[in-house]
Amino acid sequence: MNTFSQEQSANREKTLLIALLLSMWAPLATGIAVIMSTSTTQLADFIRRSAELVALFVSWWVFRYLARNKELGSEKKARMEKISGLCVAAALGVSAIVMLVLVVSRIGTFEPGGNVYPGLVIATLGMIVNTGFWRRYSRLNHEQYNPIIDAQRQLYRAKAFVDLSVIIALGAVAIIPTHPVTRYIDLLGSFALAAYLLWSSVQTAQGAVHPKKAGGSITAGKQVNVS
Repeated sequence: MNTFSQEQSANREKTLLIALLLSMWAPLATGIAVIMSTSTTQLADFIRRSAELVALFVSWWVFRYLARNKELGSEKKARMEKISGLCVAAALGVSAIVMLVLVVSRIGTFEPGGNVYPGLVIATLGMIVNTGFWRRYSRLNHEQYNPIIDAQRQLYRAKAFVDLSVIIALGAVAIIPTHPVTRYIDLLGSFALAAYLLWSSVQTAQGAVHPKKAGGSITAGKQVNVS
């Protein structure tokens, strides 16, 4: 874990905690929305949000633990940071696999319908919030690279793009629910969602195993992007 000033450490820990608290309502709200509709994308979105909540908790706890135990050896710190990053990668990967299995199992029988408006509202609000956290984590990571913060940056980038996919899929169900193309838009939305999450999982795992390579070179406590 990088050496932060007390103010920098408190600022990053606060951001992680706020992100965790804001994410706690999403699985419950999305679960209710799933009950009210038959959207494959919406069900996949519920699974994704639940897995991500676990990863967010682990990341916050590890960062908090390391910030309060500065006497820990560098190897143990690096190992805990790696575990945190791999938890984020696992959450993204598991979500992707479950979505693919779900879509394949429902290809022949699924028909879009039901009330998708609650899920549409949740996805829209989620995209706004997740884009904000993506930008904030990017700024914090640019100020001084940290594997935990970098994993959160990648997670919230994925969350923002996934929310956009959900909005497109549910929007089609809401606007033209009986049109034949809507069925394929919803299913393809889940496929696209799964593919992006799988790619993000690989990127995050690589960042956890090789943090300096993922973050660029570090000079004088600042991140210098290699491009």
